[in-house]
Amino acid sequence: MVSPPIIVTTAKISDLLPYANNAREHTDEQVAQVAASIKEFGWTNPIIVHGSTVVAGHARLAAARKLNLTEVPIIDRSDMSEAQWKAYVLADNQLAQNATWNEGMLSLELDYLTELDFDLDLIGFPDLDALMDDEGAADNDIASGSLAEEFIAPPFSVLDARQGWWQERKRAWIGTGIRSEVGRGIAPTMIDDAEYKRGRGGAGNNEGGSIFDPVLCELVYRWFSPEAGQVIDPFAGGSVRGVVASKLGLNYWGSDLSGEQLEANRAQAADICDTPFPEWHHGDSMDIAEAYSGEPADFIFSCPPYADLEVYSKDPRDLSSMSYKNFIAAYSQIIKRSTALLKEDRFACFVVGEVRDGKGNYYGFVKDTIQAFSDAGLYFYNDAVLITPVGTMPIKARRQFNAGRKLVKGHQNILIFLKGDAKKATAACGEVEVELPDGMEGVEHGN
Repeated sequence: MVSPPIIVTTAKISDLLPYANNAREHTDEQVAQVAASIKEFGWTNPIIVHGSTVVAGHARLAAARKLNLTEVPIIDRSDMSEAQWKAYVLADNQLAQNATWNEGMLSLELDYLTELDFDLDLIGFPDLDALMDDEGAADNDIASGSLAEEFIAPPFSVLDARQGWWQERKRAWIGTGIRSEVGRGIAPTMIDDAEYKRGRGGAGNNEGGSIFDPVLCELVYRWFSPEAGQVIDPFAGGSVRGVVASKLGLNYWGSDLSGEQLEANRAQAADICDTPFPEWHHGDSMDIAEAYSGEPADFIFSCPPYADLEVYSKDPRDLSSMSYKNFIAAYSQIIKRSTALLKEDRFACFVVGEVRDGKGNYYGFVKDTIQAFSDAGLYFYNDAVLITPVGTMPIKARRQFNAGRKLVKGHQNILIFLKGDAKKATAACGEVEVELPDGMEGVEHGN
């Protein structure tokens, strides 16, 4: 393919628009330096535009305005595709050594290019590690890698699943054969449309249900469960928590109402896991005390149904089919009965998110989860948020915000609870292992 000839023309400054998602930021002093250079040497580098949008040369445009110029030299690259010109913006930004990164905007742009299947290696961004600028790297422990080398990821209250190392590690886990979505689909014969639409997820919105992030799963196990410990999961819908536990040498026992889901879990585990093999019990978690006959748990870990966000069945025991009042009453009882199986001086973790009622207001599910654990005699010990990839958030945002000023959620809540003494629980967990299991080597941890 022959590239079009490069033609330098001029454009009125008033007709040019800076790219709204430009990830580089220039201080007034930096713009003044560029203005001084233009004044002394003239224009040695035209501004690159795509239509009226500036692709490269934001500092030069700001400098031209500072000099009260009315026109600037440009090269119009309207021939580039959306992915190409967005990538060009980031490539040019890397050359702007006298500017700093707007980390949030850079992350959004890299996420977007990833969605477009653009090869980030072409512009020097193999992953989101480029978020850290040189000045920040000199001043904190993240860039030096010491925290990541010790704990997989820095043990902060914000975990970012958009990071390149996180996505790489996730791909390694998925590469083992994990397919958590299998068995999660809701057959049309199970629930009539009117009843299922009562769930705020909806078959058209959740594509068969949510799935659990295996990297988050690994982190939680590594940080809060003793080596070779016993894990109990009272809401064991997907395969991820059981498979990851097995690969890390943990003994996993989970309970769930969906026999179809658990059969899918067992089939996956047969292909992926060795010993200890994860165990899934088909039954009502309200009966967990009678159903479980193993050793007392070293760790309780689950991701419960988010009220009626996803309605899974017509079974009257299914929490997702209940009114919120009845849901919380049953949910709290399951938490109490599950944590009664937990040893003293141990941790528990639930991953939850807020859910809206039929009028669009939040139920307060996070608050109610904390209260349920408190009523069961555990302490609320840690809370963190997992920032999730942007994905389809921009598509949803306009509709939801214009319709009711609802913010699109881009995070999940990770709630850690303590039974007994924190120092003894920490000692039981031991040192954090950072390397992936055998056969999954060569993947970086966080930085």
